[in-house]
Amino acid sequence: MPTSRADHCVVACKDALAGSGEILVSPFGIVPPIAARLARASSEPDIVLTDGEARAIDGDGNVESWLPFRFIFDLLSSGKRHVFMMPVQIDRFGNMNLSAIGPHDHPKVQMIGSRGAPGNTISHKTSYWVPRHTARAFVEQVDFVSGLGVDRGGLVHHVITNLGVFDFDGGTMRVRSLHPGVTMDEVRENTGFAIDGDETPTREPTDDERELIAKLDPNDARNREVS
Repeated sequence: MPTSRADHCVVACKDALAGSGEILVSPFGIVPPIAARLARASSEPDIVLTDGEARAIDGDGNVESWLPFRFIFDLLSSGKRHVFMMPVQIDRFGNMNLSAIGPHDHPKVQMIGSRGAPGNTISHKTSYWVPRHTARAFVEQVDFVSGLGVDRGGLVHHVITNLGVFDFDGGTMRVRSLHPGVTMDEVRENTGFAIDGDETPTREPTDDERELIAKLDPNDARNREVS
């Protein structure tokens, strides 16, 4: 069975968690939670997941301990957390917008607001998952800064999209790998700022990872999320 684009996204998100150790992982969307559970079940057995309420769970959803919401703030401030958020806009420095499109005093679209993004980006690793990489999402300047980019002291780690994997090792967003079949020209056409980097293909999942991904996502939700 050929590897789907979504499977490459899953292993890319998993690899972003490499070396985490005992740390709380808070993934949003569909692909990042599959990746976090995959990491927990294979290469990163010490990471902590939650049921979103008051319990710590393993990759299969089994309860391991009590973890009420107020403890999350202690973990956040200590830096022992890695969150995957889903920005609506993101710029070359990793500043991201979850609040509004258009002028702040009269926005065209009102969204969910900054939520925990300011605290996340100054306290611990923050990665972004964007299922559809377009120039509307990757913009020269975000309309509102919900989460801080590296130019503002933000701890932005990776950006993973349906086209590739990106990091900020040079101070601005650069290509770390391209998913198989994606070209640099395609990335540039769908990015609202100049971008360059490594054209190395995102790695293939191993046979064991394929089996685990299929087990973790038997209804194939990952392929419906990735455009």
